[in-house]
Amino acid sequence: MAKHTPRFLQIVNEAKSRVKECTVDDVKAKLDKGEKFLLIDVREESEYASGHVPGAIHIGKGVIERDIETKVPDTATPIVLYCGGGFRSALAADALQKMGYTNIISMDGGIRDWRAKQYPLTQ
Repeated sequence: MAKHTPRFLQIVNEAKSRVKECTVDDVKAKLDKGEKFLLIDVREESEYASGHVPGAIHIGKGVIERDIETKVPDTATPIVLYCGGGFRSALAADALQKMGYTNIISMDGGIRDWRAKQYPLTQ
């Protein structure tokens, strides 16, 4: 696992204090139950292409603030964000909340935990 720098960890922890998080098990259960929510992979395009959670759409963290309103105009849409381990998704969730999105969850553990549990992935 990557060793993150102190300043990066500081802004992640600040974001995590403001956003709702869930586990990969929570997301798997939502998917299995057929719950209606938007699953967004905020990793880089190459990461998404190498395997992602089935049903996830890609909006990279670098462009999510720019693109979210056209892709998801309803700010009450239930959205789960994930990344590699739950740090970039927490930062993106924090930003979307500041933009008025009210139903955002960051999947803690990210695709790393998803893979560790051998949950399905798609290309």
